[in-house]
Amino acid sequence: MTTPTSSQTALMANAIRALAMDAVQQANSGHPGMPMGMAEIGVALWSRHLKHNPANPHWADRDRFVLSNGHGSMLLYSLLHLIGYDLSMSELKNFRQLYSKTPGHPEYGMTAGVETTTGPLGQGVGNAVGMALAEALLAAEFNKADAKIVDHYTYVFLGDGCLMEGISHEACSLAGTLKLNKLIALYDDNGISIDGHIEHWFHDDTPKRFEAYGWNVIRAVDGHDVDAVDAAIAAAKKSDKPTLICCRTVIGKGAPTKAGDHDAHGAPLGDKEIAATRAAIGWNYGPFEIPQEVYAAWDAKEQGAHVEAEWNEAFDAYRAKYGVEAAEFTRRMNGELPANWAEAAAKIVEDANQRAETVATRKASQQTIEGLAAALPELLGGSADLTGSNLTNWKASKAVRAAGDAENANPDHAGIQWGNHINYGVREFGMSAAINGIALHGGYRPFGGTFLTFSDYSRNALRVAALMKSRSIFVFTHDSIGLGEDGPTHQSIEHVSSLRMIPNLQTWRPADTVETAVAWTHSIAHHGPSTLIFSRQNLQFSARNDVQIANIAKGGYVLRDWNDDIPARKIILIATGSEVQLAMEAVEALAKEGIGARVVSMPCTNVFDKQDAEYRERVLPKGVLRVAIEAGVTNFWRKYVGLEGGVVGIDTFGESAPAGALFKHFGFTVENVVKTAKAVLAA
Repeated sequence: MTTPTSSQTALMANAIRALAMDAVQQANSGHPGMPMGMAEIGVALWSRHLKHNPANPHWADRDRFVLSNGHGSMLLYSLLHLIGYDLSMSELKNFRQLYSKTPGHPEYGMTAGVETTTGPLGQGVGNAVGMALAEALLAAEFNKADAKIVDHYTYVFLGDGCLMEGISHEACSLAGTLKLNKLIALYDDNGISIDGHIEHWFHDDTPKRFEAYGWNVIRAVDGHDVDAVDAAIAAAKKSDKPTLICCRTVIGKGAPTKAGDHDAHGAPLGDKEIAATRAAIGWNYGPFEIPQEVYAAWDAKEQGAHVEAEWNEAFDAYRAKYGVEAAEFTRRMNGELPANWAEAAAKIVEDANQRAETVATRKASQQTIEGLAAALPELLGGSADLTGSNLTNWKASKAVRAAGDAENANPDHAGIQWGNHINYGVREFGMSAAINGIALHGGYRPFGGTFLTFSDYSRNALRVAALMKSRSIFVFTHDSIGLGEDGPTHQSIEHVSSLRMIPNLQTWRPADTVETAVAWTHSIAHHGPSTLIFSRQNLQFSARNDVQIANIAKGGYVLRDWNDDIPARKIILIATGSEVQLAMEAVEALAKEGIGARVVSMPCTNVFDKQDAEYRERVLPKGVLRVAIEAGVTNFWRKYVGLEGGVVGIDTFGESAPAGALFKHFGFTVENVVKTAKAVLAA
């Protein structure tokens, strides 16, 4: 890339400062300090190293950039605007306003050039680890000795807040273990957070911490010296480890009275301070005014088009020699399913139905994964140290390992040993954030597993996945008091209902092998995140006709209907997961009481709620009283049964005992279902 002169770099950095303080001031809201402090770091990376094309933000081999300290979003918006992305000055003027493309924190899918949603500190680092992992695996899978079509870096800006958050430990420890040497993090070491000077609450030796993870650490770089940062990035690219570049900076750099102080962190500087800053940095232009020479110095459109054109030429040569691989790479990077996906998915469901097995749904999930892996080369699994319990591996799965590990067949090769199953270690939050990063990078369909109760550790990453509608799949097993003797710390009570309440997140709790297969195939095809909730204990297989099997994908359906001679008294039993079997058993007992019962299995309430009114009315007709049955909190089910209906559930924590004893203790018996139904009908 063309290296600007020192006078040009000063103008380029000050343009960022001016835009940041002007936008925050106009919005009367925001964080000017970080953009002003990291301006030169932005110049060094974006003008001298970042491989990208502003005209094509989705080019497959672009470098990925993540702003983990997302509160400083005006740094990213300024860079995108100045360098030539489709982000106009009017959008910068509308910073933090309704319908603008410049929200308070960067949001994936809203602004061209924003690779991931950031703001909850530390998650961007986790996403970046996932992106770097995806790049390494794709390179190992598709690159040839004479052709390299995957060759890009993942850069992440992060601050003290990201490093204080525990997820940074989880994610960065994994990155060091896997030797993700094309991950480069630039640390804004300014010593300030919202409450003030951080030495009173954050006194870690960060360089030693990262060296202990197995990172390459470049210390004490002057973050306001573009050449020094440039040299550090160049050195990082030569390392066989991920690199942390520690950049000493001054928050709010250039502001005469607020630089270096927490007052510059999260509030407008004020008109007086902004005027003084303009004078101090020699910025003789009005608000939102950028001289043409600055635009010219920043403009990367021509360079970006040239770099992408070179890659396209190389890819054409690759396609001519490796046509099958080229077509597969293109399909996967475009996020397309294989041409025969519909047939493959139908076969997976058909096989599950033909097996007609009574097994735990975690085992049914593993059986489904076997079929998925054969149909989807992009399937990338994993578990947070619970592979043998979550059953997220499959017969042909291969563990991802760092080059040089004892198991690596080619220890002299720098990089990663290709695999399709990741041992994330006991890092639920880091795993979930990395899965989001892998999904956003493209090329793989990632999933990872842990116990349902530990979804609490993953919760914020699940929420961000839902915000971004990333194609992430989260497998949660051991879904209830059915876990048994491990007791209430491990028994999920409130988790399923709380996951169902996250917008854009599909939560499936299947009842047997067939529902499990549908849950998986639906989630693979879904353009958004899914959680799959599976049991530890065996669940009874239910026979179904073709219409019922087709209706599973609608989220809820009639599994067992009233007889033709419907009694005068009738009721609907709604159940999910392990409790569907209980509902089916209760039908006969209710019949003896003169009550006709319809069983509605509802594996995914989120999907059922999106069905048209006519279908929902056919499944749950108005005027018929209802009882919901689920081994979890009861309030969620009131939306389906109303105040007049009943819920057989649990509104306390569990106990430590064998599963069978617990289900009886908490009232998950045929007798209690009959009692509840009769009470509802008698009310």
